[in-house]
Amino acid sequence: MKATSKRKTAASPKPNTDTRKRAAWLYRQLRKLYPDAHCALDHRDAYQLLIATILSAQCTDVRVNMVTPSLFKKYPTPTKMAQAPRDKIEKEIHSTGFYRNKAKSIQGASARIVQQHKGKVPHTMQDLLELPGVARKTANVVLGNAFGKNEGVVVDTHISRLSQRLGLTEHTDPKKIEQDLMTLFPQRNWTLLAHLLIHHGRAVCAARRPRCEDCTLAKRCPKVGVTD
Repeated sequence: MKATSKRKTAASPKPNTDTRKRAAWLYRQLRKLYPDAHCALDHRDAYQLLIATILSAQCTDVRVNMVTPSLFKKYPTPTKMAQAPRDKIEKEIHSTGFYRNKAKSIQGASARIVQQHKGKVPHTMQDLLELPGVARKTANVVLGNAFGKNEGVVVDTHISRLSQRLGLTEHTDPKKIEQDLMTLFPQRNWTLLAHLLIHHGRAVCAARRPRCEDCTLAKRCPKVGVTD
C-alpha cells in the first residue's frame, strides 16, 4: 500500500483544507441519507459478483439481476462456465448488451480462474487485472465487496458525475478521479463511498435533471457543470 500511496500523491496535487473538510462533511451526510447503501448487484460469492460486474458494463444493475439467476443456475462454477457452448451463454446474457464480447470475457475469466487459481477468484488487484474482461473498476468492486479490501474507489458514470459536481475533482478520466477520491477520503471508507455516491446519483443527482432543490448536500455543493 505504500507504493500505491506514492503514486497517488504524484498523480494528484494535495487538496486544500477546505476541500478535505467539505469531503468529510459530504461523507457524513451521505451516510445519514443512505444508511443501508450496499452493492446493488445480487451475488452469493466472489465468482458471481465478478461475472455480474462484467455484465454490468453499459447495462443497469436491475437488468443484470434479471439475467444472472438463470445464468448461474445453468453454469454455477468457473469450470462449467468455461466449458459451456459460447452461443448458449450469449443467449442467456443477450439483454445486457454487447453480449458477444461479454460472453467471451466471462468465459475467458472463468477459464483462467480454473487454470491459474484452482477455481477460486483471486483476491489481489494484480491477479484480478490479469483476468479477461477485468479492468480496475471491476477489480475494485470484487475486492471491496467480496473480500473486504479497500484497494481503490470504484468510478462509474454516477461517481464520475457527482465527483465533478461536488468539486471533489477537476478531472474526467476515471483513473485520475479515483486518485483524487483516494486522497480525499480515508482508505477504510473507499468501498462504501462508491455505494453512497451511486445511491445519491440515482436518487437525486441525476445526469440530466438533478433535483438540487431537494438535495441535502446543496448548501455545500459547487454544482460544477449544473445549469439552472
